[in-house]
Amino acid sequence: MRWIFALLVSVWPVIGWAESGSLMGSNAAAQSRGSLFQQPGANLAPRLDASLFSGQSTGSFFAPVLTRALPTAQRFRLGVDGSAVQRLRAVIGRAESPRAGYDAVQHGARIKPGKRPTQMTIGEIFDWIAGTPGQPHAIGRYQFIPDTLRRVVSQTGTQRNARFTPALQDRLADVLLVDAGFPAFMAGQLSQRQFMNNLAAIWAGLPASDGRSKYHGIAGNRATVTLAYFKSEIAKLGP
Repeated sequence: MRWIFALLVSVWPVIGWAESGSLMGSNAAAQSRGSLFQQPGANLAPRLDASLFSGQSTGSFFAPVLTRALPTAQRFRLGVDGSAVQRLRAVIGRAESPRAGYDAVQHGARIKPGKRPTQMTIGEIFDWIAGTPGQPHAIGRYQFIPDTLRRVVSQTGTQRNARFTPALQDRLADVLLVDAGFPAFMAGQLSQRQFMNNLAAIWAGLPASDGRSKYHGIAGNRATVTLAYFKSEIAKLGP
């Protein structure tokens, strides 16, 4: 019996890891929409990542934002409730694509894709970007720009033949939620103000703590939701 007990103790951490591998918790409906995701073995050092807005890069808005990745063990064991992730996605969607949602294309794009974004593959989106230089290319519910889209596609291991479905868009956006510090915020390790400012540094439609878009006036950008609304929604998520 002693050797059986020793064996159980030795494998228990592995069992615990497998059971807590999603930040969406055990909510099956939430998991079907995608989960906050980090490829195992990814570089966890502080790094400069692309925000979705500000400046110009291949016709799209781009600016570096300093982000700090949480240790993989902490991130995967957090167990964030799926409803909180969905609520936050909805807030961002309301700010970035209130009408077209997952099929949104940046209004400044003169040459639109030949199909609705949700009917396109990742490869077709990149082909559209390459074939229409000199115009904005923000696409989907979360208005991914080319540099950001390439990064999150690479981080999640998404293939070119994968369709840009709502579920895939959610999964790709979750990478940016991690970059903004969502797991740390839910764990009580990041203030509401800082988390909101982190999100506003990624999505121009969200107001920073002064009530304006971080990129106000750049290429017509402005906050599309009020600071009061943003605060109230984030407060509903907090620990």
